[in-house]
Amino acid sequence: MAIQHLNKENFDGTIQSGTVLVDFWATWCGPCRMQAPILEQLDAKQLPGLTIGKVDVDEQPELANRYGITSIPTLVVFKNGKAAAKQIGVTGLSQLEDMVR
Repeated sequence: MAIQHLNKENFDGTIQSGTVLVDFWATWCGPCRMQAPILEQLDAKQLPGLTIGKVDVDEQPELANRYGITSIPTLVVFKNGKAAAKQIGVTGLSQLEDMVR
């Protein structure tokens, strides 16, 4: 399943059910670029029930503000619409797997 680009129109619908890992990032952010291939590795594992999304904080500042994102990359795990875990900074594959379980 491909990583989804989320915006204010599709965000709430996407996080409503199941487990959704959202990467809050920006194109100019070096650590965010380091995080991207790790997310691709996680996506390639096709974990059952997991959706991965990305929110560009420059394009979607209202979503970043809603979840108190002040540093990027910030990864937030939503379970059935509720934030269940949050990690700031580049996060390794095994830690991401632990977060989404």
